[in-house]
Amino acid sequence: MSGSKKSLILYTTLGCSLCEKAKVEIWPLLGKFHLQLQPMDIAEDEQLLTRFGKRIPLVGLGNLEDTCDWPFDREALTVWLQQRL
Repeated sequence: MSGSKKSLILYTTLGCSLCEKAKVEIWPLLGKFHLQLQPMDIAEDEQLLTRFGKRIPLVGLGNLEDTCDWPFDREALTVWLQQRL
């Protein structure tokens, strides 16, 4: 009866201090929305690096055209997630 959780993708890279700040806003919402956090290092994918290199951190649900970009706070991320889940 238990299904797998949907992933909230955090587009990040090694040494991203803003990404650590973003995680503080993200963590409390994972349980509320039944999500698991999936970090994705953009440096490991040329397409992601080109597309998001100057925009990290940002989160998404898998659609590269629909992301929630930093700066976001817990309230803004909640609204973004409510509109998509």
